[in-house]
Amino acid sequence: MRVSGGKGGGKGEGMGASPNDPAGKVRRLQRALYVTAKRNRKRRFHALYDRICRGDVLAEAWERVRTNKGAAGVDGETLSMVEQEGVESFLQDIQRRLQAGRYWPQPVRRQYIPKPDGKQRPLGIPTVRDRVVQAAAKIVLEPIFEADFKECSYGFRPKRSATDALEAIRLTGGRGHRYVVEIDIEKYFDSIDHGKLLLLLKQRISDRRVLKLLRKW
Repeated sequence: MRVSGGKGGGKGEGMGASPNDPAGKVRRLQRALYVTAKRNRKRRFHALYDRICRGDVLAEAWERVRTNKGAAGVDGETLSMVEQEGVESFLQDIQRRLQAGRYWPQPVRRQYIPKPDGKQRPLGIPTVRDRVVQAAAKIVLEPIFEADFKECSYGFRPKRSATDALEAIRLTGGRGHRYVVEIDIEKYFDSIDHGKLLLLLKQRISDRRVLKLLRKW
């Protein structure tokens, strides 16, 4: 598979450098972003969009979407259809659209999942194309915000799970603590203030193209 490195990617950063490991290059990118963000808590990142467009980042995003599986979005395009038609051309088209500013997400397909209490939980299913772009953005942005989390935070973080949180509670309980307080915000993702969320994102991101991309979603 070959996807060009894109503007600002530098020699060998795209998938054209086949002797190198694209996944390894993505990990090095993430590590560099994390270290920079950790070193300076007030640093705002301005050159992120070109990294989202990088061929190796899009290829890694595709692998993550493919591994997670999932149904088709409103366009009816499945993962197997993308594979049959050619992953390389699929990613190249995404890359061209992003670089030209012609990418626009499609509506999310809504489904409802029954809950144990008899209610239904709404589930939004983006198209495969949109999931790949979202995964690429996550690859680039997550290390920056990961650097700001406290050690006691476990939710929605890489290489952390509910099991890890329970183990932390067990160890803390063994040191004399006897109370656990559980708090949940009802329908949090339905009621989150997107304006405030974008203000928080701007504390770390100054790249206008990235902020515009996030607003589209």
